[in-house]
Amino acid sequence: MKIICIGRNYAKHIEELQNEKPENPVIFLKPDSAILAKSQPFFIPPFSNDIHYEVEVLVKINKVGKYIDEKFAHKYYDEIGLGIDFTARDLQSQLKEKGLPWEKAKGFDGSAVIGDFFPKEELGDLSNLKFNMTLNDVIVQDGNTNAMLWKIDELIAYVSQFFTLKKGDIIFTGTPAGVGRVHENDILVGKISNKEAFSIKIK
Repeated sequence: MKIICIGRNYAKHIEELQNEKPENPVIFLKPDSAILAKSQPFFIPPFSNDIHYEVEVLVKINKVGKYIDEKFAHKYYDEIGLGIDFTARDLQSQLKEKGLPWEKAKGFDGSAVIGDFFPKEELGDLSNLKFNMTLNDVIVQDGNTNAMLWKIDELIAYVSQFFTLKKGDIIFTGTPAGVGRVHENDILVGKISNKEAFSIKIK
């Protein structure tokens, strides 16, 4: 399976990190070793002092597809979930300054939280899907897919131009504003359409 991540897909998040708005979706990958095992805590790695949470809507691909037309993209997924793209922000900043790839900052072990998935029919209008994440019971990210620069079907069509999508692949669709640093003993809880998708303790 592949974990395909989309960067800079919410305008307010682009602004908060003072990045440029891209002309096309920004794509990067995480290895399968980045997946945080179910019911396990997230351990802050020793190589970073600034790990940030980024809550994201997830799409699970249900069949093989290449050069998928946007109008047919909805046939390539049945389930929507929620997860976290943990990012070593200090390391990412250093790499970006040197024009180097982000993988060490984005693809390290445990950096991909994949919460529960739900049948898309249960969630209603996917282009107006509410989701949020709390940090110690305080909402820190409050998102809606209506703020995406590129919607789910557009992302599937675009990504499939470059990568053959296979059953089980997961697309992280980008994070809204409100990202921030995690600390030991923090508790992160993510909900999509008021359905709890994950609860993670930081160690």
